[in-house]
Amino acid sequence: MNKKEVAEKMNQALMIPVFYNADLESCKGTIKACYDAGLRVFEYVNRGAAAVENFPQLLEFVEAECSGMLLGIGSIVNAEQAQDFINVGAPFIVAPVLDEPTGAVCKQNEIYWVPGCGTLSEMKKATTLGADIVKLFPADVYGPAFIKAVLGPCPELKIMPTGGVAPNKENLSGWYGAGAICVGMGSQLFDKTLIAEGKFDELRDNISAALAIVAEIKS
Repeated sequence: MNKKEVAEKMNQALMIPVFYNADLESCKGTIKACYDAGLRVFEYVNRGAAAVENFPQLLEFVEAECSGMLLGIGSIVNAEQAQDFINVGAPFIVAPVLDEPTGAVCKQNEIYWVPGCGTLSEMKKATTLGADIVKLFPADVYGPAFIKAVLGPCPELKIMPTGGVAPNKENLSGWYGAGAICVGMGSQLFDKTLIAEGKFDELRDNISAALAIVAEIKS
């Protein structure tokens, strides 16, 4: 996919799962559960030594088993990491911080970049550096009121809260009601016991339930 196509898919994704596991088969099962539940964007995070080895194999798995899904890499904190994952095929880069060299590498390679921001000034700067969607992180520290407040003077911002987002109606209603374009959801979406026991059908059902809540809120 080119950058424009990635942007379209990112802007359509109301919920983006954020996940890391060192075990390759657990990753495959989790990604497939998300795909079967209806999700089409997945963020695998660079939070362990296995990420560099796993990611290219997961890209191949998605291409073969999850047609139309977009698999990107998250927790990228510098330009060197970004370039390494771009070299193996990452279609988008998500970061917990606003790092200008990372943005420059993504721009040079025409790769979609979602930087982490914690102030309105950072969000505006991110857009001048080429970001489309910006990541509010850690979202639970700021809360939905922060998004509502910054969209007042800057309604053009597209904000994705990540960190502490929970798959229940009360929590999700708060974020979407405040104006979030989508949410990034990590540990609260994935039952570790189900993954460890390989119960991916049950995991899929849990994810489907969360996605149904999102659909109800957005409708």
